[in-house]
Amino acid sequence: QVQLVEPGGGSAQAGGSLRLPCAASGRTSSRYHMGWFRQTPGKEREFVATINWSASITYLSDSVKGRFTISRDNAKNTVYLQMNSLNPEDTAVYYCGADLRGPTPSRESNWYDFWGQGTQVTVSS
Repeated sequence: QVQLVEPGGGSAQAGGSLRLPCAASGRTSSRYHMGWFRQTPGKEREFVATINWSASITYLSDSVKGRFTISRDNAKNTVYLQMNSLNPEDTAVYYCGADLRGPTPSRESNWYDFWGQGTQVTVSS
């Protein structure tokens, strides 16, 4: 089991920045990929970013490329989503997930085995 906690989130003005951490506990000796997804009411969970165990591979969705970055600190069992140049369309509940399968991190939410509880991000214009 892997437990994920996202203590960040919050509110920002358009053009502002937020950083979301996601701390893992449990099977932290296992090597797994980490990803961020987001969801708004009535919509499916949307891929945002993912990173492999060694941080040598990252993928970002087209909607956040150039504005968001994903990174991880394995010594702290934590993955980060740095969000810059925020706009109101980024408003959503953000979830981090752990992907224990496959050689490369997935952009598909059904590949993720464990999820955090989600954290609300609200961007006002």
